[in-house]
Amino acid sequence: MRVGIVILPEHPWPVARRHWLRAEELGFHHAWTYDHLSWRSLRDAPWFGAVPLLAAVAAVTTRVRLGPLVATPNFRHPVVLAKELMTLDHIADGRIVAGLGAGAAGSDARALGAPPLSPARRAARFEEFVSLTDRLLSQDRTDHEGHVYTARGARTVPGCVQRPRVPLAIAATGPRGMRLAGRYGQSWVTHGTDTGPGELPEADVLPLLARQSALFREACAQVGRAPAEVDRMVLGSRLVPGLTDSVDRLLGFAGECAALGFTDLVLHRPRPSGVFAGDATAFEEVVAAALPHIERLKPPGGPRRGGENG
Repeated sequence: MRVGIVILPEHPWPVARRHWLRAEELGFHHAWTYDHLSWRSLRDAPWFGAVPLLAAVAAVTTRVRLGPLVATPNFRHPVVLAKELMTLDHIADGRIVAGLGAGAAGSDARALGAPPLSPARRAARFEEFVSLTDRLLSQDRTDHEGHVYTARGARTVPGCVQRPRVPLAIAATGPRGMRLAGRYGQSWVTHGTDTGPGELPEADVLPLLARQSALFREACAQVGRAPAEVDRMVLGSRLVPGLTDSVDRLLGFAGECAALGFTDLVLHRPRPSGVFAGDATAFEEVVAAALPHIERLKPPGGPRRGGENG
């Protein structure tokens, strides 16, 4: 099992640089940041843009894989996003993973003045968003006339370092999005539910993940793809507060997730207070001790195809 970290884009660059370099030093396989204009309880706090931040991180790191978790159609257009992802992949020398999600009906969805969308319309928009992003990243020129997006002679030259394109990590909690992950994704990503971080009772977390894992296997079968060909990523510390309070607690949860077929566990770097609050020094000590053991965990049936996530 691989382990990743989310570092929120809230720090001035001199501080952020230290956090990202430390993540690479600790041995995290992949490192992510949220791609929002603002976010939940931190909406009025400092919050920086994901793409320029990832460009800076790509320029100072050498090994860890990087990406947005997740870019959404709430304020991203596939033509522009594809160009940015291609550029990031060149700066990072082939270490970018594109996390994509449908986008929630929050402040990001309202920021550009768009009318509210029903869940069904958001899902339909996401299907077009993913399929068009896939095409744009995979070919030099793209023309598209869709229900939501238009691309006329859009160029993505010279293309990504990774071929045929950067890998896609597609977030989904329901069957429709899971089918997209099965069709286009190198990874399926779940944060459990649309509730806020830590709001789901802990006793409900593993049963929910078991149900979602079963749904994902069904979704892969429906699109004609073997489930073992797609990595499965869970945002663990978004679901379970205090997950890194001890080595045993972290190893226990990681083992349960591996048994359910998950290949990747993602943790959030602790903040001094509020959401994801915790002690950063203690977090690093637990991660350093647990990481070698987690890396030996394998989903049922042995190792997957994987590797795109680090």
